[in-house]
Amino acid sequence: MPKRTRDYKEALIESLKDPKEAAAYLNAHLEDTDKDAEELFLIALRDVATAYGIGELAEEAKLGRESLYKALSKTGNPKLSTLVSLLDAIGLRLSVDVKPTKKASGF
Repeated sequence: MPKRTRDYKEALIESLKDPKEAAAYLNAHLEDTDKDAEELFLIALRDVATAYGIGELAEEAKLGRESLYKALSKTGNPKLSTLVSLLDAIGLRLSVDVKPTKKASGF
């Protein structure tokens, strides 16, 4: 009898429908310091957008669907305003924190 397994991508997309999971997933990719970190974050953002439905998110964020697809494509380079609108439509927000190894008062 064959094992019943779920496709990894299907399971990931399903879990990203939870805003807490989506936030943790995006934050994990933001913490990455590899040279490909920007590209990997964009892929993660695309995964989250897919979970929420790109068409629905575009409408909620007051962005054109095609513009959102383009911004999230492999060659995409979304503006900060696009990112903020997209995160807001998901129920998330962008924030900046102090690194644990840096002092808050100095450079």
